[in-house]
Amino acid sequence: MSTTAVGTAAGTSAAGTTAVGVLAPRARLLPALAAVYRAQLSRARVSRIPLLFVATFQSVGIMILMRGVVDGGSEARAVVAGSSVLVVAFVALNLLAQYFGQLRAGGGLDHYATLPVPPASVVLGAAAAYASFTLPGTLVTAVFGCLLFGLPMGGLWILAAVVPLAGAALAGLGAALGLLAPRQELATLAGQLGMSAALLLGVLPPERMPEVIVWARDLLPSTYGVEAFARTFAPHPDWAAVGLDLGVCGVVGVLSLAAATWAYRRAAVR
Repeated sequence: MSTTAVGTAAGTSAAGTTAVGVLAPRARLLPALAAVYRAQLSRARVSRIPLLFVATFQSVGIMILMRGVVDGGSEARAVVAGSSVLVVAFVALNLLAQYFGQLRAGGGLDHYATLPVPPASVVLGAAAAYASFTLPGTLVTAVFGCLLFGLPMGGLWILAAVVPLAGAALAGLGAALGLLAPRQELATLAGQLGMSAALLLGVLPPERMPEVIVWARDLLPSTYGVEAFARTFAPHPDWAAVGLDLGVCGVVGVLSLAAATWAYRRAAVR
C-alpha cells in the first residue's frame, strides 16, 4: 500500500473518530427540574389572574352557599378547610389533567422526549408550576371563610405545609389521568370528575355523609390535607394528629408523582 493511501486511511479513521465523539452527559434531576419549572411558570403566567379568580371565586361561592345550612362547629371547619383545598384541586388536578392530555394529543410529549432530561423532571416541573398559583387563592379563601364562619385565624400558617403536600398529591393524580387517557376529551372529563370528587367529598361535612361515602373520602389524596387544616381551627389543636395527616398526604404525594412519572414514560414511547 502506498504512503498516500496509508495517510488517507489514517485521516479517514481520525475523522471518523472525531465525528462519533462522546455525547454530553444526561442532565441531572434538580437542574432539569428547575429549568422545566421556570419554563412552565413563564408559560402559565399569562393566565395567572383569570386562573386565580376562577378557582377562588368558585370556592368562596361554595362557602357562601354552605353558610345557609352550616352554623359553626366541626361542620364549619370542614367547609372552610375543604373549600380552601378545593382551590388546589381545581388547578393541580383539573387543569393539569387537561394540560397533559392536550400535550399528549398534540405531540408535545415528543418535544420533551428529545430533551436530555429525566422524565421525573418534566412531571415535577409542570406540577410545581401549576401548584405555585394556588397559594394566594387558597389563602384568600381561608381568610374569607374564617370571617364568614367566625373561625380563628391563628392556624392559617399550616397552609404553608398543606398547599405543597396536597398540591403534590393532586398534581400527580392529575398528570397521571392526563397521560393515561387515550383521548384528550377523556383527560378533560377525568380532570372534571376528579375535581367534582374533591368538591363533594372534601367540602361537605363528613358527619352528614353515609359510611360508604366516608370510606371513599379516605381514598381521596386531598382528604388528609383538609383534615390537617380543619384540626387547626379547634380551641386546642391535636398537633400530633395534624402531623400524621400531613405525613400521610406527603406519602400519597410521592406515590402519585411516581405514578405520573411512570405514565409519562409510557406515553412518551408510544
